[in-house]
Amino acid sequence: MVRHLNIFGLVQGVGFRYRMMEEAQALGVNGWVRNRRGGSVEAMVAGTPDAVEAMIAWARRGPPAAQVERVDATPAEGNFTGFELRPTE
Repeated sequence: MVRHLNIFGLVQGVGFRYRMMEEAQALGVNGWVRNRRGGSVEAMVAGTPDAVEAMIAWARRGPPAAQVERVDATPAEGNFTGFELRPTE
C-alpha cells in the first residue's frame, strides 16, 4: 500500500520530518518526507496496510511541538527502499 500525504498546520521547524523518519523506520515503512515552500510537509509512505495506516495516524499527531491541522492522504504508486529526507520543494 502506498499513500501520498500532505500535512498542514505548524509542521515546519518542529522536528516533524526527523521524527517522521524515525517513526517510519520503527514501523518498517518506506518512502520519503520533505518540507514544502508553503509551510506544509509532503510525504510518500509505502508498506503493509497496517503500517501505512499507523504512519498516517502518527502524521495526524506529529511530534509534541507540532500542531497538525489536517492530513490529506491519497492513494499513490511507487517503489521505495528505506525512508529518506528530501530537500524542500
